[in-house]
Amino acid sequence: MRKFFVLLIAAMAMLFVLGGCASAASQNTQTAPDDTEAVSEDTQIRIGALKGPTSIGLVRLIHEQEEYPYSFTMETQADVLISGIASSDLDIALIPANVASVLYKKTGGGIAVIDINTLGVLYMVSGNKDITSLEDLAGTTVYTTGAGTTPEYVLRYLLSAKGLSDSVKIEFKSEAAEVAAQLAADPSCVGMLPQPFVTAALAQNDQLSIVLDMTKEWDALNNGSRLVTGVTVVRKAFLEEHKEAVLKFLADHAQSVDFVNSDTETAAEYTVEAGIIEKAPVAMKAIPFCNIVCIKGSEMKDALSGYLKILFDQDPASVGGELPSDDFYGIGE
Repeated sequence: MRKFFVLLIAAMAMLFVLGGCASAASQNTQTAPDDTEAVSEDTQIRIGALKGPTSIGLVRLIHEQEEYPYSFTMETQADVLISGIASSDLDIALIPANVASVLYKKTGGGIAVIDINTLGVLYMVSGNKDITSLEDLAGTTVYTTGAGTTPEYVLRYLLSAKGLSDSVKIEFKSEAAEVAAQLAADPSCVGMLPQPFVTAALAQNDQLSIVLDMTKEWDALNNGSRLVTGVTVVRKAFLEEHKEAVLKFLADHAQSVDFVNSDTETAAEYTVEAGIIEKAPVAMKAIPFCNIVCIKGSEMKDALSGYLKILFDQDPASVGGELPSDDFYGIGE
């Protein structure tokens, strides 16, 4: 059973990248037909999405794509989407928040964020029920992935805010499967994992539970920002030429997000159909913990700009070397 568990987690690891930019093979979903009657052919929107929580909010649109003027490409790595936007092969992309800031810099301000699609998806998992607050981590070792990327920045920021930087050891693993294996071998350990790995780990070991929600810990600091995982960006050239089509997509995206959060069972089936998560039971349990949203306008700008500022203060390279200008934050409500 343990061997099966590790293999399951390893397979799922290929479907979720929180902020990495390594090259990987891509896999495409079906594309919307070219003869969509709702709009003319020249307003077809080519959408690229990263497999994982950042794209779950799209699943209704993907399932019913014959009704929409959208074509979808699903990727396992963010750099493929970055290339697609930079080369104008994609019009819209759903990518990690800090990657969007890097892409803004790479394209000379050629993209804009139009919504936040996912808030925090990181959780502390352990069999130690005595851990109920960040302060309870003092004297422990936290196993996690993401050295030099978003998970590390989030964890170090929260520990620093609580004065715990010197009293909590962080041990990095190369992938989520290794963290899960560590927890399986010793449930008293503490691991920080993203969804859907959390759900898979709990399903395989009833001694484990979620002891801390890192999004709630972030919000409790009341620092004016939000813990943001994924955003939706558009090429500015496309936005200028097809603003009404982009506004329509935003409305459709919001409706799809509402569907995902209100009909989790069907959304889980669509998530498997889209190739985002392999098993419907895992998807159904994970979705409520993925913080799928569609936040736009001034609320988006306030939440995202505050988050990027915190990342910048820790490592300017994490957001492209400098904070984006106001034109990074796209069309309003």
